[in-house]
This record gives sequence, C-alpha cells and structure tokens, in this order.
Amino acid sequence: MSEEEAIHVADVSEGIGGDATAEPGSPVDLPVVDVLTGRSFITGKSGSGKSNTASVVIENLLDNGFPVMIVDTDGEYYGLKEEYEILHAGADDECDIVVSPEHAEKLANLALEQNVPIILDVSGYLEEDTANELLLEVVKQLFAKEKRLKKPFLLVVEECHEYIPEGGGMDETGKMLIKVGKRGRKHGLGIVGISQRPADVKKDFITQCDWLCWHRLTWDNDTKVVGRILGSKYASAVEDLGDGEAFLMTDWDESIRRIQFHRKQTFDAGATPGLDDFERPELKSVSSDLVGELQSISDEQERRESELADLRQEIDKKDQRIQELERELEEARDLSNMADQFAQALLGKAEAPYRGGGGGRPPAEADRLGTTAAGENEADGGVDQSVLKSYDEAVAATEADGETEVDAEVEADAETEANAETAEIADAAADDGESVPDDGDSGPAATDSGAVDPAVEGESGPPDDVDPVTRDDVAESALRFDDAIELGTREAVIEELRSRIESLPELSRGMLRHYRREGASDPVAAHIDAGGDGDSGHAYSRHRPIRRAGLIRHAGRGHYAYAVPELVREAYADRLDETQVDEIVRAVERVFVPPAELSYPPDADPSDVTSPDSAEATRPSCESASDGPTVPENEDAIAAGEMTTDDGDAVAADGDPISDSGRAASDGAVGSDGAVGSDEAEAARDSELSDAARRFAERSER
Repeated sequence: MSEEEAIHVADVSEGIGGDATAEPGSPVDLPVVDVLTGRSFITGKSGSGKSNTASVVIENLLDNGFPVMIVDTDGEYYGLKEEYEILHAGADDECDIVVSPEHAEKLANLALEQNVPIILDVSGYLEEDTANELLLEVVKQLFAKEKRLKKPFLLVVEECHEYIPEGGGMDETGKMLIKVGKRGRKHGLGIVGISQRPADVKKDFITQCDWLCWHRLTWDNDTKVVGRILGSKYASAVEDLGDGEAFLMTDWDESIRRIQFHRKQTFDAGATPGLDDFERPELKSVSSDLVGELQSISDEQERRESELADLRQEIDKKDQRIQELERELEEARDLSNMADQFAQALLGKAEAPYRGGGGGRPPAEADRLGTTAAGENEADGGVDQSVLKSYDEAVAATEADGETEVDAEVEADAETEANAETAEIADAAADDGESVPDDGDSGPAATDSGAVDPAVEGESGPPDDVDPVTRDDVAESALRFDDAIELGTREAVIEELRSRIESLPELSRGMLRHYRREGASDPVAAHIDAGGDGDSGHAYSRHRPIRRAGLIRHAGRGHYAYAVPELVREAYADRLDETQVDEIVRAVERVFVPPAELSYPPDADPSDVTSPDSAEATRPSCESASDGPTVPENEDAIAAGEMTTDDGDAVAADGDPISDSGRAASDGAVGSDGAVGSDEAEAARDSELSDAARRFAERSER
C-alpha cells in the first residue's frame, strides 16, 4: 500500500464560490484517510460529471493500492478494467462471475482481506428484490468484518436515492446503508453516495457527510437543498456550473471551493453514445483463482438448487398422489354408501314375490335389524322407492330386449299361482280374524291399516309381472360394484340365514325341509309333507314366510326350489368352492334339519337316511310323533347333533345314549355358530374372504 496521504483530483476554478487565497488552476487534494473512512455525497444532474468525479477519485485510490467496492446500478464502471485488475461481479454474461446473495461473505473476504477491488454490478438482475438482497448481504458482511479488521475501505453507491429515499418506503438495504453512514467511520468503513436528485435523498444521510460535491443542478427543489446547506448565492450559481465543475465542501478545512475535476483516464462506459462507432477497449481480467473460488460457490449453489428442485418435484408428486388417494378414498366411501343403500334396496326388492310387490323381511328379522319393509325405509334414512323404480326400469328394459312375447308356459304358470295365492290370502286373512271382501271380484287382501298389501297386489297382477326379481338378478347387479360392496364373513352369513329360519313358524320350517330334500316342489306337497293338510289356501299361507325370507325361489309352473346354497354363494360372490359352500350350508341347516339328515345330500331319499323302524325320528316335531326320538327344542342340542327321547334322555343321532364326557367332546368340536371344525380351520376358511369381507366382519363385531 502506498504511503501517499492525499490524492490530486481537481484544480481551482474561476467564478462565484472560488477560493480567494488560491489562483485558478491550483491543485485540489483530498486526504486519503478521510476519503476512505468518511461519508460523502456527490450530486448533479445527468451529464454534469458526477460519475466522472467518482471515477477520478476511484482511479487515484486504485493507483495508490487502496481497494474499493462500487455498487454499479447502470453498468457504467466496467471501463475501469481497461487499466486495473478489478473483479466485475453481477448477473450479466459480461461479468467475470455471476453472483447471488450466497456469494456475499466471499466477496467481503476478497475485498477486505485480499485487497481485491470489486464492481458489484446490480444492473443485470431482472428481479429488483434479488439485487437488493445481494447488496444488503454484502454491506452486512463488510460492516461485520470491519468491526474486527479496522481497515480503511470505501464503498461507492450509485443512485443512492433508490436505497435511501427522502420519503417513506425505505427497506432493510437502505437502513443498512444509513447505519454505515452513521457508524461506519469508527470501524474504518467509508461510503460515497451518488445521486442526480438531492431532493430525493434522505437528509439524515446528507447532513452526516464529511465532504460534499455539488455539480450542476437546475430543478428548484434541488437548488433549494443547495441553498439550505451552502447558502443562497451558491443556489443560484450551481445552475451555471460547467461539465465536471462543482462546489466542493469539506469538513477537514471548513471551506467551500469551486473546482474543476480532472477527466477520468479509463474507458468511459457511461458516456452518452454519439455518431462515432463504439469501440470497446480490451479489458483486463482478474486472476482465475479468484473466479474459481467464487465459481465453486456458484456450483454449490446450483447443486443445492438442483437438489431443492428435485425435492420440490418429489413433494409435488407425493402431493398429487395424496390427492389421488384422497379422491379414491372419497369415491370408495361414496361407492360404499351407495352399495349399502343399493344392496338394501335390492334385498328388499328380491324378497318381494313380484316386481310390483312390497315384500320384506319377516317381522322378527325386521325387529332384529331395526328396519322396515323396502317400501318404508325412508323413516330410518334408507333408500326410497326411486332407487327401486330405477332398478325396475333397467330390468324391464333388459327383459324387453330379450322377451318380446309372453311365453304360453308362463301364462299358465301365472294363472296357477294366481289361484293358489288367492287361497293363500284368504287363509292368511282368516288366521288374523279378518274377512276377505266378496264383491264378485278377486280383489287384493287388505292389510291391518286398510291399505292394499303391495306383495299381494303384485301377485295378482298381469301375466307379464309373474316372474319376480330373483336373487340371481340382485347378485349379478350388485356385484358389479366389485369390492365396493362389503361381503359378509362366514359367521355373518350363517347368522343372517339362521335368523331368517329361526323366525319361521314350525310348520314353515317343515316345508323348508321338504324343499331341501326334494330340490323343487309345489307348496301343497310341501305342506302335506310337513304335516299339514291338502288345502291349497292353508299351504300357501304357511308357504309365504319361507318365500319372503328368500330361502326358496320360484322355479316355474307353480314350483319352488331350495335356495340356501345359492344365498351362500351370492354372499361370497362365488369365491368359495363347493366343499366350503357345503360346510356353511350344513352349519345353517342345523337349526331346522335333524342331525340324521345332515350327513346326507339335500335331495337324498328319506328311506336312505334312516331304517323303516326309525324313520319317524326324521319327522319334524310338529308331526304326530311315535315312541322314537324327536328333535329337541334346545338349539344347542341340535347344533351338537343330540336328540332326546320322550323320557328326556339325550341320545346321539344313531340312538345311543350320550354321556357328559361325550357331550363335552361334541361341544368342543362344534363352534359357536354351529360349524364343525377347529380354530385353524375357521381361520383357513376366513382367509378365502376378500379384504372388504373382513372389514364388514369387523364392523359387524363392533
């Protein structure tokens, strides 16, 4: 560093405000320490020479080895690189290095510790916030490091009115520059503010300056500032100053002089372009090591930004996936709710004998589930008739495509059933103590409330409405929802079917046993086989509960078929093999089939089940029993395969007495639901269920 204590920057000029003790042309020197550590303000209108003045001061400091940092807002100081090795950092490709706020600490280190002059060119940043943040971080680092280093250093800020305006709106960058102006001197950090509008610069900054340079000003607001600080005669004279001429006010000698600054020696990149060709001189470059250090910061920053971009992309993907899952979950909930409603509606529809009917579960089951018939579900939030109507229309449209004419066989079947149902209705009304109106017409039977029974009305409809919506139709439609429909577990299916059977009258259960043996039969034959008479009205009256419970299905020509196995298959969506279906069916049948019949196929001949001597053992308890064993009323005994004699002694299915130990062993082999098998077998069977079935099981348990 040079031992030079002053720099020669200008000469005395003639005119108002001149130094009377010095001849025009006398040199004007500025003390280096006061320039480096002081606060100064250079102002003048555009073209008056203020940037030239700043460049002359900077060139003299660089000639003497004193580093500076120039905040260039217009990109006009790169001409200094014509003579000096100075680092040009900014955002343009012409800069030696592109920098960002992350480079602030390194830039401060280069300037203060390695004496590297720096042009901080903020003119190339498209975002003003980025430029302000860069300047703020650099000034912070300079101020912090100067507290420790105490090294004279000059910070030159162009267009300072943008950072420290007179009005409101000063941001953190302006506050930091004011802080440097007030407190930087004691740490060795000086500042020079340059502006073409002194009226727009905060007066707290101007009044703190040690030396001020006033170039030509013409606006009244600006000249008034000169008048308040220098005096009225200077306010008038400042309008007549020539290019490069200025009033210099200094605190160290308490003088005001009119001087003419020298012309800068380096390329004037800020000069107004003329008609001559623009020739840019060859500029010096800085050491590659300096650029390399800064480039490593840039590379690290790029790597970090790349990682952040990748992370943001991953977050976006995860957010999209979360949204998709939430949407799927919402759709699944909607489907589940729709499936519940649709299944309830279809179940009620399937239980009705005909499409126009309003049949439902037996009263006992309705009380157990807390529901009403399909036509009354609105009271508890169920599905209204519009759902059934839409389904009926869809079924009717499908049937219309395949059946354009009514088959003669269906017509005969409808006529046969209509006559039989009339007898059934009459018998049911007689059982309730009601009379059937006789007005010459076969009118529908009245319910307790006086309204027409929808089921009866549907049964007495035209031949086209004879065939009911069967459970096959229900299952085929409902299962299109796939896993959205919650399937029952083994225990739930068994419990559901058992509850339907247990709610039947004893004679109706006997008719169900008949259908189990025969496969398909007519109500009168089933009634006789169960111990009833041959009256068709009585037969259809006892037949109605098992038909409404869905345990049998219409098979045509007045015949009905045993439907329990089909109900099990539908409940599991045909996911079970026949062996597993048979196991569940046997577990259900234990509530109404004698143990001796359970080991034989449903359609086995009764003579194959027992010997002629013990044939009466297979008859239901409602018949006239012989001295042989009868089916006990205790359901646990039925499930365990036990029978009792008239004396009350427990016997096995083969007639041998059962000891307490034998009964205990039997109890261990029969589950709580009546199914034979160990816990491992139960788990193996449950594994055949879908996830939806397990969820239904858990919900049922709760």
